Amino acid sequence: MRPRATAPISAIIADDEQLAREELQFLLSGFPDIEVIGTASNGLEAVELIEKLDPVLAFLDIQMPGLDGLGVARRLKELEIEPPHIIYSTAYDQFAVEAFRLQAMDYLLKPVERERLAETLDRARRAVAERIAEPPAAAATTRPAFTKLLLKSGPRNLIVDPQDVVYATIDSGVISLVTATTEGQSNFRTLEELQATLDPDTFWRAHRSYLVNVNRIREVMPWFKSTYQLKMDDKRGSEVPVSRMQSRKLREMLNL
Repeated sequence: MRPRATAPISAIIADDEQLAREELQFLLSGFPDIEVIGTASNGLEAVELIEKLDPVLAFLDIQMPGLDGLGVARRLKELEIEPPHIIYSTAYDQFAVEAFRLQAMDYLLKPVERERLAETLDRARRAVAERIAEPPAAAATTRPAFTKLLLKSGPRNLIVDPQDVVYATIDSGVISLVTATTEGQSNFRTLEELQATLDPDTFWRAHRSYLVNVNRIREVMPWFKSTYQLKMDDKRGSEVPVSRMQSRKLREMLNL
């Protein structure tokens, strides 16, 4: 079998200055393994792109109208959206402490120099390699699994078997459970907490906002920029997105 080429590392750029966006995109074009999949002119657009495209890297200008770069990291946390590796860029260095407090991967001063950018991308490549190589979370194997799950559907509190759950999703901090015949809200606060109680061989985090029962996947459909969607085995035939990172794992699992 012919070996597959390494998938590119996806990135978005957010900067309110068009010339700055174009300059950074030009610099990144010199690194074949980096793929810019979207650009934004402010922080609100950046949040939307991150939620929609699930990039691995986000290059964010700090000073932007509406929602600045630091605010993007805070907003993602409020929305319980797993952030990409964030790299801030700015003409000023007084924001560095706050940027790293928000767990930024790096901090670039404008004008961005190619050599400095190359150092940042080396760090990003190491982080991506470490994430791909990570074993399943220890909590998923050490915490005892619940034998039943509570599903709130209107005024009713239903008790369901975990294997009957087709998928779970989170939106605005609320987790919904979907079975073959019904759906409702879970009393868990995060998908991580829910996943830690379930069988790791059965439930897979296909996307930051979706946890799927691999035994209830009906169809795998090619989608946007080498990613996939899963058609699930519930009564609506729901379609669940697979993130770019997890799409690579899906290709490995199914030899796609």
